[in-house]
Amino acid sequence: MRVREHPLVSQSIGTQRTLTSLHFGQAGAQPKVLIQASLHADELPGMLVAHHLRKKLADAEAQNLLVGEVVLVPIANPIGLNQTVMHSQLGRFELASGENFNRLYPHFAEWLTEPDHHIASQLGGDEAANVTAIRSAMHAALDRHPPTTELASLRHHLMHLACDADVVLDLHCDFEAALHFYTEPPCLDTLLPLAALMGTRAVLLANGSGGRCFDEALSGVWWQLRDKLVQTHGDAFVQAHPFPQGCASVTVELRGQTDVRHSLADADATAIMAYLVHLGVLTGAAPELPPMACEPTPLAGTQVLTAPHAGVLTYLREPGEDISTGDVVAEVIDPLTGQTTPICATVDGVLYARHIVRWATTGLDVGKVSGHRPLRSGYLLSA
Repeated sequence: MRVREHPLVSQSIGTQRTLTSLHFGQAGAQPKVLIQASLHADELPGMLVAHHLRKKLADAEAQNLLVGEVVLVPIANPIGLNQTVMHSQLGRFELASGENFNRLYPHFAEWLTEPDHHIASQLGGDEAANVTAIRSAMHAALDRHPPTTELASLRHHLMHLACDADVVLDLHCDFEAALHFYTEPPCLDTLLPLAALMGTRAVLLANGSGGRCFDEALSGVWWQLRDKLVQTHGDAFVQAHPFPQGCASVTVELRGQTDVRHSLADADATAIMAYLVHLGVLTGAAPELPPMACEPTPLAGTQVLTAPHAGVLTYLREPGEDISTGDVVAEVIDPLTGQTTPICATVDGVLYARHIVRWATTGLDVGKVSGHRPLRSGYLLSA
């Protein structure tokens, strides 16, 4: 194992934070997988999974089982990890800027088609060489846009670590939830084995869900760049200068914020190790895949359940349960008047996430059900 330290821009006199990455296998070996935890710093299940992965990967490296390279970032957000206000950790947004730590990552397809740095001139007829050229151009584009703030430098280092990876696993969690994935359709085939191994209860698909989140910056560049080249150079050019979907990235939502238990983390880490065998990163026989625990559905098909008025919130259904149209998922109770209002599903699907609070304000998003037909468009993510 090799340990690398990545100093962040100092936000003030006398302060300096560092991002740490752990590298297993030979540098530059393929396939490369990057796994990071707790980019939202108050989402801790991924850190415990990373702890178990570190031990398993070190054992695999000692036994010479690593064919590819694995980069593990156990703490992806040292800034948010230190944002504690009145005993509450605030790890989703940077307090200085108000920005979400998982938004505003580079739009690589724009950078790679700037007039002075257009990728078209670097592409040829060899698919593998084109992948290398695009990844090198992504690194160069990052270097052309040096960070000027602490948060920007965190994003910068995370992108440098990940932009030449074949597979990226970004470990998050929700408030209270079943295990679920967010990914883009071009990544689906590569990630379905992981979904099966982990028993994922929802796989939510969108080509660009909004906000330029971490995982979509890495997978989106490949299909977005192809679309741009078709528009500017035509189909014939893209066919003569081929490149595949060079990165499959996914946001893995490891259940809820309080699901920080060794039993769960070890099982998740074991599933990820089995997936690394399936990818050819680790030697060994690929494990038999269990049946999928869900069908992939469009993120735009999610019904977001909202509170119609303020009151005590009580749930009648648990995360991971199958829901049918008309089912009462929760109730909101006004303790002054006794008014009790049911919150019902209007789609068939899985209740994959719900809120952690039990006092609902009017309009609060109290739950999410994975519907099969698109209901929404535009920005599809939470704040």
